[in-house]
Amino acid sequence: MKLIARTLLFCLIGLQCMWGQEHPNIVYIICDDLGYGDVAALNPERGKIPTPEIDALAREGITFTDAHSGSSVCTPSRYSILTGRYAWRSRLQEGVLRGGDEFDPLIAENRLTVPKMLKKVGYTTAAMGKWHLGFRYLNDEGKEFDLYEGKKLLDIPIGSTVPDGPITRGFDSYIGFHHSAAMKNVIKDDKVIDHMPPIRMLQFLGDHATAYIKEQSTQKKPFFLYLALNSPHSPVVPSEAWQGKSGMGSYADFVMETDFVVGRVLKALKENGLDENTLVFFTSDNGCSFPVAKGHKLEKEFGHYPSAHFRGAKSDIWEGGHRIPFIVSWPGIIEAGAKSDELVSLASLMATCAELTGAPMGDEDGEDSISILPLLKNAKAKSDHKMLVHHSINGKFSIRKGKWKLELTPGSGGWSAPTDGKARDMGLPKGQLYNMKKDPEERLNLYTKHPKVVKRLTAELREIVENGRTTPGKKLGNDVPVDIFKEGR
Repeated sequence: MKLIARTLLFCLIGLQCMWGQEHPNIVYIICDDLGYGDVAALNPERGKIPTPEIDALAREGITFTDAHSGSSVCTPSRYSILTGRYAWRSRLQEGVLRGGDEFDPLIAENRLTVPKMLKKVGYTTAAMGKWHLGFRYLNDEGKEFDLYEGKKLLDIPIGSTVPDGPITRGFDSYIGFHHSAAMKNVIKDDKVIDHMPPIRMLQFLGDHATAYIKEQSTQKKPFFLYLALNSPHSPVVPSEAWQGKSGMGSYADFVMETDFVVGRVLKALKENGLDENTLVFFTSDNGCSFPVAKGHKLEKEFGHYPSAHFRGAKSDIWEGGHRIPFIVSWPGIIEAGAKSDELVSLASLMATCAELTGAPMGDEDGEDSISILPLLKNAKAKSDHKMLVHHSINGKFSIRKGKWKLELTPGSGGWSAPTDGKARDMGLPKGQLYNMKKDPEERLNLYTKHPKVVKRLTAELREIVENGRTTPGKKLGNDVPVDIFKEGR
């Protein structure tokens, strides 16, 4: 095995020298609220929305069928991707940044991020699209705007300064928006430059991503592009050219347009001669938002299941909330058409990039990030993710280890029925335990039948929380006290 790994490494070094740069480019495409079952290649029997570009990427790379976001909602998932740390270790114990809290950056200024790390080994870094990790808006006098009128977020004045946005967290450049409610406010680097109708945003991001790739093709330095699409999250606004394409409603149209934009990015890499030296990640921040997608209508009228065969959706502790599409491509290095059912997490990006490039990580950096590089090189390799922690919109915890998944909540932990309050009223057990090998749909609750397993997994979850890390190393702290039970909520 070691001989094979060394041979692969030598081949990789030789190819890199041939390309004229030491490290590969890295493109990370993250969709917003795209369900596991919304990708046709992942849901061939119960998926009805065509996604030819993403399907082609799956044929060219490796598909992970047991991959998970750091949370079943947006902000915490994005935090874990860029920091390699679970967001529940921060002040964000439930939900997303909102109601004024979004003006306080969640990523500490002194924390290592993936772009900061990659810049240390010569990368140019760019972020495009949705941020939703907190930043302020200042006027010409350096004072913060009062941007809420009750619960309504007001327009941000053009020319406002963003003093603590993406370019202060490791990115050389940024073009995008903060979150869906503020999508019309377009930010470039540290300035608000335009007010744009949300219907234009998806293609706008596609335009900027393809232009950036073309620009970088003339440079000698490798680049890291973090492309955070606005779709298919609400507002569901497919462009006019895509309206009615699916015959299944605006959400399905928006998914199809999302697929098209992904294809534009992949095409730009090929047209500019960069595809063979670019590692492409494709994923989503959490599961499909059923209320937004009108998920029950999609299922009943069209036979399309956004969560595939999994229970739940965005917000939930069940698989539909956090099991997400995850496809990785790197021609010549990753086996085309490979599949892996190993347990992996989106928090893996930092450690994977560090192992790939030799970028330095301190003992206190990426404390929940575990490299998946061995899996990228060999689809039959075993994952080093022995345990994963899941988190719902209501801050409810779950731990996955091997075949067992323990959920410390009686209901969905989110929006799906039964909600936690309803589950308590129904007299359901205070927790849930599922055998994921036999019951990936999470229908047979074994919580009361296996008390020893419940006790053991609860203790292991406590240890992960109290140690301040999942990875080996000295004990670290969490930013605030963490309650794994939240009983009565």
